[in-house]
Amino acid sequence: MANPATTQLRETLRNGRHSAPSCDERLRGKRVGMVTFSHYPGDPRPRRAIDALVSQGMRVDLICLEDGKTPRREISGSIDVLRIPLKNRRGGKLAYAYQYSVFILISSLIFAWRTLTRRYDLIYVHNMPDILVVSAFAPKLFGAKVILDLHDPMPELMTTIFGLKKESFGVRLISWIEKWSIARADAVLTVNLQCKKIFAARSCSAEKIGVVMNSPDEKIFPFREARPATHSKEDRDGSFVIMYHGSIVERNGLDLAVEALSRVKEAVPGAELRVYGPRTPFLERVMENARSKSLDESIRYLGPRRLEDLVREIEGCDAGVIPNHRNSFTEINTPTRIFEYLSLGKPVIAPRTPGIQDYFNEESLLFFEPGDPESLARSMEYAFRQPAQLGEIARRGQEVYGEHNWINERQQLIGIVGNLLGKQLTGDQSAKQVDTRRIQVSQSKARPADSGGDHV
Repeated sequence: MANPATTQLRETLRNGRHSAPSCDERLRGKRVGMVTFSHYPGDPRPRRAIDALVSQGMRVDLICLEDGKTPRREISGSIDVLRIPLKNRRGGKLAYAYQYSVFILISSLIFAWRTLTRRYDLIYVHNMPDILVVSAFAPKLFGAKVILDLHDPMPELMTTIFGLKKESFGVRLISWIEKWSIARADAVLTVNLQCKKIFAARSCSAEKIGVVMNSPDEKIFPFREARPATHSKEDRDGSFVIMYHGSIVERNGLDLAVEALSRVKEAVPGAELRVYGPRTPFLERVMENARSKSLDESIRYLGPRRLEDLVREIEGCDAGVIPNHRNSFTEINTPTRIFEYLSLGKPVIAPRTPGIQDYFNEESLLFFEPGDPESLARSMEYAFRQPAQLGEIARRGQEVYGEHNWINERQQLIGIVGNLLGKQLTGDQSAKQVDTRRIQVSQSKARPADSGGDHV
């Protein structure tokens, strides 16, 4: 018998996927300049934001990085993409500083020139880096509002990547730049409650910050109801597939997953780890370690996948794993991958950190202690030995996902943008808004009051 909460979530996502979101008349016809030091459409957060704004009748001019696969200039409907021929190469602090500086200069000049020929209502800046907000200066002088979307807190990320101390000059400088950049924006967005707490504590008031979570787009990740696991705990040699996907860098802990797998192989000989993501030097070290542990046949590196192709790979696994190490960044992170697995009905093994526990409890995820391969191995073995509980854990995880699916998060984003630009209504749009409110008031007077409303 289907669970009522699951049935309601399935219908909500199905209806939202096949119907256009309600249009906020405050946004129709507005022009947005967006900038991101990443690739489009490869980076999911700018892609989702663009789709949401275009659905409201807005026009979006995007400046992003060239990826060598897509045209440098691309116009599709209301989206005008200009890709800058600059490679995003991982490296040391100076390499990052050089790449950021060149990109900021180019994007600033482009927006300044375009401001002379077109009026921007909004400049939407994605970090990293925070100081990319400089590119909004010229449009802001001509009246544009500015949103700074803080995907990641740079001080925590830099301490994790480069091993810097919080008291070091570099981290203090980055923290000052964060505060300065936030002050240049009219509104700030971030990805979860932990990040909001951090930014509110050191850079601005909490009222200035809105949370729009990184939920997967339901048009790409269709909802699949969680079902009991198909493997048998009695069949020790049967296949049990654990999946890892995303950036293959040290903080994300692929090495931890390999170490845990080596410990669980005796109890679960059929356990297999499938890895998806761009090849990195760290991956080479991890695979060399796997070979030294005779895990060649148990760990399969299958390369990067487009979001659309990940769906099929996730459907072919028994559980997803987020094997993070413990550090200042992973402590506050809420990985999108959790929602991607849950949307397709798969249980998730995840680290017990504040960024995740703000949303999930012990009944909705399989937790392990971050950085502890023995704890991770125990969770992997539990997932294999308790197939009935595994399906129930996934179902309860889907209830959390239902509260933060992209349909809800998209409406949150549209509402924030609408409130920010609401004072810029044209006369015709203002009249329509007044008429709409009059109709709503007359309808509310004509019927008894409800105890609540739909949450869409």
